[in-house]
Amino acid sequence: MTYNIKSMAVIGVGIMGSGIAQIAAQSGHTTYLYDAKAGAAEQAKEQLAATFQKLVDKNKITAEQAATANSHLIVAQQIEDLKDCDLIIEAIVERLDIKQSLMQQLEEVVSENTILASNTSSLSITAIAANCKKPERVVGYHFFNPVPLMKVVEVIRGLKTDPLIIDALNSLSRAFGHRPVVAKDTPGFIINHAGRAYGTEALKILNENVCDISEIDRILRDGVGFRMGPFELMDLTGLDVSHPVMESIYHQYYEEARYKPNPLTKQMLEAKQLGRKVNQGFYNYETGSKTGEQPAKFVDRLAQYPKVWVAADFSDDKKQLEDYLTQQNIALDTGSAPQSDSLCLLACYGEDTTQAAIRLGVNPEQAVAIDMLYGIAKHRTLMPSLVTKADYRQAAHSIFNLDGNTVSMIAESIGFVAQRVLAMVINLGCDIAQQNIATVDDINAAVRLGLGYPFGPIEWGDQVGRQKILLILNRITALTHDPRYRPSPWLQRRVTLNLPLTFTHES
Repeated sequence: MTYNIKSMAVIGVGIMGSGIAQIAAQSGHTTYLYDAKAGAAEQAKEQLAATFQKLVDKNKITAEQAATANSHLIVAQQIEDLKDCDLIIEAIVERLDIKQSLMQQLEEVVSENTILASNTSSLSITAIAANCKKPERVVGYHFFNPVPLMKVVEVIRGLKTDPLIIDALNSLSRAFGHRPVVAKDTPGFIINHAGRAYGTEALKILNENVCDISEIDRILRDGVGFRMGPFELMDLTGLDVSHPVMESIYHQYYEEARYKPNPLTKQMLEAKQLGRKVNQGFYNYETGSKTGEQPAKFVDRLAQYPKVWVAADFSDDKKQLEDYLTQQNIALDTGSAPQSDSLCLLACYGEDTTQAAIRLGVNPEQAVAIDMLYGIAKHRTLMPSLVTKADYRQAAHSIFNLDGNTVSMIAESIGFVAQRVLAMVINLGCDIAQQNIATVDDINAAVRLGLGYPFGPIEWGDQVGRQKILLILNRITALTHDPRYRPSPWLQRRVTLNLPLTFTHES
């Protein structure tokens, strides 16, 4: 059977449904609007007409294109009006029983060839189709808000979904101007699954009192390159949305340690401290913009600096640090062992400063570790040991402020903030590939487009150094015995064979 989608319907015309209808009408598809609430479909059509006019006013589309898009929108008064549609997308309430009932109702109305799609973000497509006469016609078609701007859509195959339907929706997505990514029917699909690492690890770091929310956000935003820090992002999304997703995926994966939620967000949710929507979350928004972020601390140039002895797990890190120190006219201690009064600068991975100092045979009182995973071009993260003397802490902070860049000084942590978060993001992406939930290309594209990360998780591992990521995870696992940090087999094999993380059998 071939599927040629010319006419379609959207059931449920809230923000998501209206967004889907907009791109469908603009791409030339006859699009029916239906909503169980009286008058909602008519109102949605009027709002879409206003949206098209705004696009004309901004010179994004022509008046003729707006008129054509409007002509493609048809209000359906009853569900029977949808009987001739090639595709029906439901964007109704996230309740399995209601979606199942709707699918059964539609089967009584539509033709044998009509595709029934669900825009669900969290429910099983296989479960939604379970009571249907033809479960093979049911598919997941998950868009992201705002639909016209978020140029990615997950096409989810249930256990019985016809593969030709996947092909048809992939073609339709491209006609919409969206990048389709195909996923197996698993909790969170690709994007909500891959997004679990960012916030959950940041919350764990906060719980361990490594540093405050401002510092964590600064490191990950200004240093690593995320568009927003994790706490800024949770405030934007709202904890009433993000915490239930954390809990849902954790439980759907039968309490897998990688996805473990945090008591803090549960507590904030109960206190209705949800984020921007109520003007208070991790930050305050009473003024209309974010307040409460603590500024980076600067240490002025000192009258005198100690010599600096550098040790690094990777030679390129050592060279980068020595080049910087030389440029700033800081004297190097180049001995095989540090002098008794030298600052010991340790570029280590997956361990705290105390462990690194002991491993390298240096005095922890002289030691400050530095995170080189994301380099030192934009921001620097320093970690003194529990017993590092104040003079060495201050000297290290000042040295890395000398060129005007910002420094985060954190408490001891098994691995730095960026190391822990990035390793978890990359490792989870590798696990998603290992489970064959999606192709490597689709995982990377989904995360770039759906989450706004600068790289997809698997390609990011190659970009920062897959050996470094594996070292971080192995050391943290050895030191903490926490299974959340265990390295993915996908990552381990490719590092062992010196292959890119993006390598597949088809490569």
